[in-house]
Amino acid sequence: MAVCCAMLGASSAWAVDPSVKELRIGFQKSAINFAIVKQQKLYEKEFPNAKITWNEFPAGPHILEALAVGSLDIGVTGDTPPVYAQAAKKPLYYIAYEAAKPLASAILVPEGSTLTQLSQLKGKRIAVQKGSSAHYLLVQAVRKAGLKWTDIQPIWLSPADARAAFQKGAVDAWAIWDPYFASAQLEDQARILASGKGLSPNYTFYLASPDFVKKHPKAVKGIIQQINAADRWVQKNRVETAQLIGKSTGLKSNVSQTFIDRRPRPSGAAPLSPKVVADQQQLANRFSELKIIPGTIRIQQAVWTAK
Repeated sequence: MAVCCAMLGASSAWAVDPSVKELRIGFQKSAINFAIVKQQKLYEKEFPNAKITWNEFPAGPHILEALAVGSLDIGVTGDTPPVYAQAAKKPLYYIAYEAAKPLASAILVPEGSTLTQLSQLKGKRIAVQKGSSAHYLLVQAVRKAGLKWTDIQPIWLSPADARAAFQKGAVDAWAIWDPYFASAQLEDQARILASGKGLSPNYTFYLASPDFVKKHPKAVKGIIQQINAADRWVQKNRVETAQLIGKSTGLKSNVSQTFIDRRPRPSGAAPLSPKVVADQQQLANRFSELKIIPGTIRIQQAVWTAK
């Protein structure tokens, strides 16, 4: 690993903002690039005067809550959690996104299920993490099927609890993202009723506390720079990345590999484009229409741009 780290270090300009004394990061098992940044200590090199702490969360809503109460400086989530947070008037900035990965989320049914099309979800119990990217996927799937949101029975469960319910047959379907998706597919022989293709772009977003950005605007560049350095390494070392992810998360190597293979190449971080903002606004509008979130919000108001 020393050679890899040296390679990354040689291609990066360290100490972009030496004033950063602390960087508290929220991540999930799905955060491949953050996993490599953490494993190769890229932020320790980028911010040599800072204490770097990594905090794992089961899903995006938990990260946004921690960000809102001042427990985190930056975090990574799917598309829906920041919409929920902004609607609740919680402070946040979108600082970057990763390319859409619609194939990395799905609505799953047990191997022996008789369900073969989305319209058959009417009246069914569907496990989903409330306020997660899978929540939006399910909203879009129900809409595509010509059903009303009230036609289904969402069962609000965390990924771990949802999987247990899915395995026991306590729910009819499960809306979920990778790596939980890959794990259920490979280990439980779960069948894909619908992927995110044509339903949800399934963006990954990097978010920051407004206080952190205000104090350390230059640091944002360094944060994004090292995410991209990590992604370049991932693209060149995909098998080794799967092994590293397996060790750090406890996932089997074939699950990690499936998860990695479903990500676009490259999957670095970039400032939000007008299309990404528009896609995210569509998500917010859909949730407003269904009264899932109160009132309406403007995504652009939460998008940070370098001065």
